[in-house]
Amino acid sequence: MKDDAPVVAVRIDMPNWTEENATALLSFIEKVGDEGLFAKDYYPDGLAAAILADDQAALDKAATDRFLLLATHLRDGRTPNAARKQWFMTDSDGDSEPLLSLLTAALGAGTVHETLASLDPVHPDFAVLKASLKTAKTPAEANAIRVNMERWRWMPRSLGERYVVSNVPEYVTRVVHGGTTIATHKAVVGKSSTPTPQLNPMATGIIVNPTWTLPRSIINEGIGATIARNPASARAQGYTWTGSGKTLSVVQQPGANNALGVMKMEMLNEHAIYLHDTPSKGAFNAAARAFSHGCIRTERALHFSGLMAVMFAGKSPEEFGEAIASGKTTRFGFDQPFPVYVAYWTMVPDGKGGVKKLADIYGRDAPVVASFAKPGRPTATIIEPEPPPVVPTIPTAARVTTPATSGIY
Repeated sequence: MKDDAPVVAVRIDMPNWTEENATALLSFIEKVGDEGLFAKDYYPDGLAAAILADDQAALDKAATDRFLLLATHLRDGRTPNAARKQWFMTDSDGDSEPLLSLLTAALGAGTVHETLASLDPVHPDFAVLKASLKTAKTPAEANAIRVNMERWRWMPRSLGERYVVSNVPEYVTRVVHGGTTIATHKAVVGKSSTPTPQLNPMATGIIVNPTWTLPRSIINEGIGATIARNPASARAQGYTWTGSGKTLSVVQQPGANNALGVMKMEMLNEHAIYLHDTPSKGAFNAAARAFSHGCIRTERALHFSGLMAVMFAGKSPEEFGEAIASGKTTRFGFDQPFPVYVAYWTMVPDGKGGVKKLADIYGRDAPVVASFAKPGRPTATIIEPEPPPVVPTIPTAARVTTPATSGIY
């Protein structure tokens, strides 16, 4: 993962700033602490001086540079990638909200302040964090809120019409449709040695009575030795295999012992992280539920998978029930893919208008807090002036000379 954001150089003439637009930008910067950001990052004194000076070119550059940097931090977060531990989410906001287009429109309409304010994440949880920042009682509480406002900015500004979200420190998975949470399930997440990463793959279907292809790490932990020493025991647990040693490949067939239980969410990703059932239901009774190898075990998996099949795959409850009862692996493809957000918020709404702190089970908050004392990630877009046109020159040897006239006609 790179340490900073990509920089896109755009070759255009520098945008023209009026004093009114520049003053609106300065006003926003002076109050940017309300956004969980730091005014010092945007050098307000330098902008104020540029507004007072009689130098249009200097004002255009000073204001443009600050607008683009601030818009980058509001839209994408100021945290450098190096401080975003185990973060693998993709965010398309840069494609849907190009900064140059935002800047041009804001200057034309005189809406600099409104344009910057519109870059906040739209989820109501972000609004609760933002409001709570103003009433934080200690610097530590304020920083915890800022950390989680940042995490919201790392994600798409809008999560979509339909999605599943698992908040790892909360040990909870929610199904959201049309802006409403329609189901909430307890979750078991990765233990500290195998932490669950932050990612947002697309869900394409639900699989009932799934098989489980064991990753190499789990084969090496013990099942490989069981196969070698007591193959009958391995078969009794539903394992089949091919090869041996480093080429050993192991698959667990559907059944009561299958580690994925009765369902698995189909959500392709390079980390092999999935939402699935488990035969170990007792783990859901624990208050802190970091027990898995990284995947997210889902409580009441029959309810979860049935909801997916009926609402998003167009199946009837009877069709779903028959598939479960058959014991055969069955896939229900969704009518359209939707995102699954595996998130990491350690400060969340408490349901009473305030916020509550959750345990930072993987120690991911500290690097973000430490980054507050350092420069933030650079602007996603820089503007370079159009180079002057190049006038081609003709080599001396290739020049055509006109013979001198003799004066005789």
